[in-house]
Amino acid sequence: MKRLKIGVLASGGGSNLQSIIDRTLDGSVSAEVVVVISNNTTAFALERAAKHGIDALHISAVSEGSQDAADERITAEMIQRDVDYVVLAGYMKMIGTHLLSAFNGKIMNIHPALLPKFGGKGMYGMNVHKAVIAAGETESGATVHLVDGEYDHGRTLAQVKVDVFPDDTAETLQKRILEKEHLIFPETIGKIATGELK
Repeated sequence: MKRLKIGVLASGGGSNLQSIIDRTLDGSVSAEVVVVISNNTTAFALERAAKHGIDALHISAVSEGSQDAADERITAEMIQRDVDYVVLAGYMKMIGTHLLSAFNGKIMNIHPALLPKFGGKGMYGMNVHKAVIAAGETESGATVHLVDGEYDHGRTLAQVKVDVFPDDTAETLQKRILEKEHLIFPETIGKIATGELK
């Protein structure tokens, strides 16, 4: 079975990235992370990558002169490494048209809610959990989905549900959902690698 080559885009700490790396290294997911790119020079995700000997690059509008130039370079770096799938692990930028067309149907993201609820512009990080609690929802969770030109819009690949308790804060809810994200994201990549998920 061919091991999938994964390119990861991350803006922050990269805990989802770490869960993917761990599962590829222990052999439970037939894939390998070949490059990690961040729009943020101080992203801990870059340190995580470097620690495992994975190419770690900072590419942003700042480094490249414009968002379009950054998009072109990200696309070129992915193509150069024969990446099969691009994975967004806490990437806080809209995906550019170059990357979208080069990897159409091959870009996946994880969102900390049960899409299509609580998705769209501005719905990221703690904003999502605060909105879920404010709406009085009794369940939330995480969604792995394909990326298209709209925020949180592409086809759902996997979902996991988490109960929302009456005394939950955005922080306690986030912590429980993140634990599930760390399981469902590598698991979904594994199912794509084996052909179980088309």
